[in-house]
Amino acid sequence: MQVLARFIRLISGINRIIGLTLSWLSLACVVVCFTVVVQRYVFHVSVLWMQDLYVWLSGAMFTGVAGFALLRQDHVRVDIFYRPASTRWKATADLVGTVLFLLPFCGVVIVYGLPYVQRSWRLYEGSANIGGMPGLFILKSFILVFAIVVGLQGLAMAARSILVLRDQEDLLPPALRYEAERGHG
Repeated sequence: MQVLARFIRLISGINRIIGLTLSWLSLACVVVCFTVVVQRYVFHVSVLWMQDLYVWLSGAMFTGVAGFALLRQDHVRVDIFYRPASTRWKATADLVGTVLFLLPFCGVVIVYGLPYVQRSWRLYEGSANIGGMPGLFILKSFILVFAIVVGLQGLAMAARSILVLRDQEDLLPPALRYEAERGHG
């Protein structure tokens, strides 16, 4: 069980670092978008690669931080039954949901996304807009990043559920326990 606890801490730590780092892209999106608006409406100039840039930054940010969002329980779920449930019921629901839905979904995204991303890399695909940004292949790689970080966090979530169901959640630091979930206690 110690191995499971270390795995949970490792994956959660990685997703925390990725999430906190990539969340700074939101500031970059705002700055670039503001710049595009000022250029267009004040100086009557359009720079296409900058328009691509803020869209690409937001795409990279939202796909890259998905595992961090899962760690923080920020994904949408139907809380009418989950929130008031016991910790063991939550652990069971999380384990079943992860194994039956989340991990297969991540697998499908990887299986179907990999050839798509590989093709983009082979072509060194860029923006479809004339004068747009090069390097679209890098952005498309975030499809796989999304599936990997969410899948790994799903595995950590399943491992946490196993610890709870075996009455060994105390092996985890308080921040990774069910009672720490944003007041859902």
